[in-house]
Amino acid sequence: MTLVQTAKPFALALMIALGVFAQSKTSHAAETETLTVAGGCFWCVESDFESVKGVKEAISGFTGGKTANPTYKQVTGGKTGHYEAVQIIFDPSVVSRDVLLAKFFRSVDPTDAGGQFCDRGASYRTAIFANGPAQKSAAEKAKADAAAALGQSVVTPVVGASKFYPADASHQDYYKGSKIVLTRFGPKKQSKAYKAYRNACGRDQRVKQLWGSAAPFVGG
Repeated sequence: MTLVQTAKPFALALMIALGVFAQSKTSHAAETETLTVAGGCFWCVESDFESVKGVKEAISGFTGGKTANPTYKQVTGGKTGHYEAVQIIFDPSVVSRDVLLAKFFRSVDPTDAGGQFCDRGASYRTAIFANGPAQKSAAEKAKADAAAALGQSVVTPVVGASKFYPADASHQDYYKGSKIVLTRFGPKKQSKAYKAYRNACGRDQRVKQLWGSAAPFVGG
């Protein structure tokens, strides 16, 4: 057998292997779903949901407003119409959107229309940005279930998804960062600064008061 004849089967096998690999990557991408929620401080929402099995990634950013490519300062200034939000990218074969939506409502105060915990203002309100009819229906059901469980009116709106702008790198994975930052508590490693902020803001205390043992991210 000549070298050319030997090379042909090898080349064919290589092409098949590359095709299977590419198909596998495409199939894997198609298996994920993205749920976009606003629950006050996006550092906290990102931290909570990245701990859930089946969640591939949570990305902090902004959505719901009209300003293109907004900065953190612009959004928290309250004039962009954007919410601090998080895109939760998950594998539906491991965790369902219904479970994630139930966890979301039980990780916030959905009765508060003015912000969340110590963070006040329009950019810190809760919301669900539904991508299509299936997500909208699931979100509306989760909202009704939350209202029934609390015996109170839930003000969290379910709205259509709009363009999502990721926050800059300094806000991604803030809760586990090692950079030293200056805070009102003094210089601290980012992860410790996050814990100090979360505790001082009263997030877990209020969620536990509201949801009790049903709160998914609050320890005993």
